[in-house]
Parts: sequence; structure tokens; C-alpha cells
Amino acid sequence: MTRNRLWRLDRHPEGQDFAAALSLHEAELAPLAPGEVRVRARWLSMDAGTRMWMGPRTDGYQPPLPLGQPMAGLVLGTVEESRDPRFPAGALVRGFGQWAEWSTVQPDLAALEPVDGDLADLRQHFGALGLNAWTALAGLQEVARIQPGEWLVVSAAAGATGSLACQIGRNLGARVIGIAGGPDKCRYLLDELGIEQAIDYRGEDVAARLAAIPGGVHAYFDNVGGPLLDAVLPNMAHYGRVAVCGMVAAYDRDEPLPGPARFDQVLMRRLRIEGFFVPDFLHRGDEFLPRLQGWLGAGRLALRFDEWSGIERVLDAYAHMLRGGNIGKVIVRVTD
Repeated sequence: MTRNRLWRLDRHPEGQDFAAALSLHEAELAPLAPGEVRVRARWLSMDAGTRMWMGPRTDGYQPPLPLGQPMAGLVLGTVEESRDPRFPAGALVRGFGQWAEWSTVQPDLAALEPVDGDLADLRQHFGALGLNAWTALAGLQEVARIQPGEWLVVSAAAGATGSLACQIGRNLGARVIGIAGGPDKCRYLLDELGIEQAIDYRGEDVAARLAAIPGGVHAYFDNVGGPLLDAVLPNMAHYGRVAVCGMVAAYDRDEPLPGPARFDQVLMRRLRIEGFFVPDFLHRGDEFLPRLQGWLGAGRLALRFDEWSGIERVLDAYAHMLRGGNIGKVIVRVTD
């Protein structure tokens, strides 16, 4: 019987002390139950939103993960064994599995789907064709309803979802301003992604920079919340839209953050603020994917990868991502 190495969530982490909360274990793989599929991971996706899953809060968008169970996360890999005829052995698939060498899933609960195994860079199923890209497209097209010529601000703009939102906003005709931490990230936004402006929130006054935008900001793609949201709200145009994608500023807290200090601007500027969650749009894949594939093929959409190697490096890669040490998407290669 094949043995599996997996990360188990033993307790709720305090801040970013993941080593005290998760442990690497080895266990035999149990026989598949009817309807289950076994996926051998090629890559694991490191995503900020999973930090909330680790905590005890019950008011998130899904219940907290049970302690003593494998840590959940997105997996890109190969079906090795299947008791579901929709997913034959050998198929390349993407879905919600575990931080493990092998994930055993029920396909519908895991949102498991086959993906193109002939793609030149298979990692782009976690990139320009992945759920970060679906999130960016849904947030800009459906929630922020961006229009050509409008000013669009994106926070955490050098991260996975943020860098894709910058490019998709540019492709939709927006004038994009990215907020990121540090000069290297700002150079990446300007030189590689070709956006109009980049703001270093660590070394610049974000509110002052945004105050110079003629007519104000029409749309804000918010990955962070907290003080950055307070810097943006007074600089929004009247009838502006805020698409709330993530709340990184609050993910490692066991209690809610206070509301925005400048919430009065929602009334004064007649703003619309809407949160969204990409699983609500998974049924739109047949519509989203061709557009993303077209941009990828034309060289108008790409994602840089910050790749780590080995299941034992998962916690290092995860902490690196949450500290903002990455440009682009943090992934862990598990097998070739």
C-alpha cells in the first residue's frame, strides 16, 4: 500500500506561527470509497484565504477546518485511481484537496475539474487560467463593472490575484494603479505588467498619491482591507465601486477588525461596496476560460511563479507568501 505524506492541522495558529499548529505526517492510503478519486499532486497552491480556514472563527465564508485533519488547499495533479467515471486514471485535474502528496476527494465537493494536459506551462492552470484569474475577471467584470478609461486601483497588486487583476483591468481598458510593498514590486508592476502607476505603501503616502488622480478612483479591487481601504475611500469618484476580494489584514486575527474609519465616504460619495467569492462563479467557467485563454495566447496575461520544491517546504512557502515576500503566485512542486 502506498504511503502518503500530509500536513495535519493540529491546533489553531497564533499569528504566523504555523510550525506550532501544523505537522507533517505519514500514513497509508485507505481504499477508495464509491465515487472517490485519488489525485497525486504535482503542485500545491499557497493561498492567503486558507489562513482564515485554520482559525476558530465561525463567521467566515466557510466553517473552520476541524483540528486533527489534513490541511485543505488547491491541488493540481494526476488522477491515479478513480471510482468516478468522469475522472479516469491519467487525467490532469485541479480542485480542492489536501496539503499532501496524495489527495482523496469526492469530486463534486472538491470542485474537481479536468484541465488541459497539453498546455506549454501546466502551472498556468494555477495562474492565468486558474482560480486567481477567475477571481480577478469576475471581480472586475461582474462586481466592479470596470469600463474603458476608468481609473482602477488594485491592492496587493504584485501578488497572485492582484497581478492578474492589474493585467485584466488593463486588458479591459482601465487606467490601472497598483499598490504594493517595496520598490522591486513597484518596478515589476510598471515594467513587466505595464500599468500606469505603482504606489509603494511602505514608503509612500497612499492617500496623497490617490488624491492626485483627476476625478477620483472609479473602481477599487481590494485584496487587503484595513488601513489601505481607509486610504482609498476618500479618494473614490462619486458612484465608485469597491470589489472586496480579500481581507489579508484580518486573516491572522481570531477576532474581527474594526470597520473602516472612513466609512462615511460610502455615503458622501455614493459608493457601492460588494464582497464576492469565486466559488459563486465556478459555473461560469465556459464563459471565463476562453477569454483568459485568448489573453494568455496573445501574451496579454501571464503570472510569475515563486516555486518551492518538496512537500516538506509547504510551511516555509506559505509563511513566505503571507509575509508578502513573493511576486506572483507561490506554489509548491510535489512531484515531477
